[in-house]
Amino acid sequence: MPNCTTFLDANACNPTKTALVIPSRGESYTRADLRDLVARAGRGLLDLGVGRGERVCIYLDSSVEYLVSYLALWRIGAVAVPTNRVYRESEVLYAVRDAGAAVVITDVEGAALVGRIQDQAPTLRHVIVVGEESATGATPWTDLLRSPADLRAVHCRFDDLCQIQYTSGTTGKPKGAMLTHGNWIAAMDAERDVLRITENDVYLGIYPMGHVGISWGIATLRAGGTYVVMERFDLDRYLDLAREYRATIVAGMPPVIHSLIQTPPGTETALSTARAMISGGGPLTPGVWRPFHERFGIPIVNAYGLSETVVVGTGTAIRPEHYATADEFRSVGTPVGFSEVKIVDANDPGRELAVGEDGEIALRGPAVALGYWQMPEETAVAFLPDGWFLTGDVGHLDEAGMLYITDRKKDMIVMSGWKVYPTEVEDVLVQHPGVRDAAVFGCGDEHRGEVPVAVVVPAGNSISPDEIIAFARERLAGYKVPRRVILAAEIPRVNGWKLLRKRLREEYCGA
Repeated sequence: MPNCTTFLDANACNPTKTALVIPSRGESYTRADLRDLVARAGRGLLDLGVGRGERVCIYLDSSVEYLVSYLALWRIGAVAVPTNRVYRESEVLYAVRDAGAAVVITDVEGAALVGRIQDQAPTLRHVIVVGEESATGATPWTDLLRSPADLRAVHCRFDDLCQIQYTSGTTGKPKGAMLTHGNWIAAMDAERDVLRITENDVYLGIYPMGHVGISWGIATLRAGGTYVVMERFDLDRYLDLAREYRATIVAGMPPVIHSLIQTPPGTETALSTARAMISGGGPLTPGVWRPFHERFGIPIVNAYGLSETVVVGTGTAIRPEHYATADEFRSVGTPVGFSEVKIVDANDPGRELAVGEDGEIALRGPAVALGYWQMPEETAVAFLPDGWFLTGDVGHLDEAGMLYITDRKKDMIVMSGWKVYPTEVEDVLVQHPGVRDAAVFGCGDEHRGEVPVAVVVPAGNSISPDEIIAFARERLAGYKVPRRVILAAEIPRVNGWKLLRKRLREEYCGA
């Protein structure tokens, strides 16, 4: 099985084609540039003594250095441990210690943080610093790039580990999904297939590079297209970049799509070259999806996957051909590539449920992780011996085999025996013209066990909690109506999109 970076060598046969663009830095890189950067960084890591199978933590903002770090580590047979640059000390320390990282690649500010925790991380030998200044005792990133660019990718097997991808940790300790070269090869192929990516495509990516959503950008590179990187989402800048680079595929997510339908007339022209938009990371409700499609006319590839499956490396997706069906604004589609999906009893995974029955979603396919790093008990619960992975998500299949997500199993609220799915309630709340964003979660109640509570971000107009509750009561069964509504300026999300219900429960359930 080849190393998952050998596509760089194949693509460099057309060396001058633009592969990567970093607009904020005014930089672009050809296929040959990217291959050579990866080879130089890889050889520099080898010269530092980074060996096959050793873990290296990446603690950077989305950047060319982040992407090159991934690819260089994979190329030498080492293991990338991506983290988010917004992590605090305890979160970085957890990743470094749990993974047993030998090296951290970071920036100047990050190096100061790593210096404060270094005594608590006995495996950490080197800190590599990106930036003009170099921390004391650290290795400048530029030193790695002085190495020759003649590094051939090491030979790997399908199940050779190349990444430990930590979950967001919304419940309990973060779990490190063990991803392999084979997982990534399958993911690149599946995502290229889903989007029908060719070398003529330009992909505008907004997903943080510390997240598996970077796979869409890597799949674009593998197909020979151009990956335009937006480090942090800003709606006006997003539209400007889509227009300037004539993006043919644009990354989206439910909050982004919701923002787009609220833009003034004429915004459509910025996305006139886009033939597809990706959505993932959370449920896309019909109240957002349908108006976007009717106004912009861009098919949304509503994808379903997880860190443990490298997004749709093993997962499902809506494709443009599904738009001929009746329920195109509710489903997350059918299995991609060699993926399989089934619905099982949440209390008895060995029992498969019938069409239309809600249960736990199980996935099986070539991009399913090996398990959780150093967590054998958790691995045994989620990764079954026959290859099925229990996602922790609740949903059902229809007669055509289309998958519908109901909610996260762990986020389900049980009130007096009634099951309340937060996303169903949120879907109703955001239909109120005075609501810009909403999150629903369960708080403990001595009498009922749990009750639904909502945090709502007003859309600018004067709105009261009682008005929102009355609105919900007209549209939902009584047990689903939030017992309390809290008005807030924002809702906590990872990188502005993945909802942190645990933090909401911690902040508001004691009130």
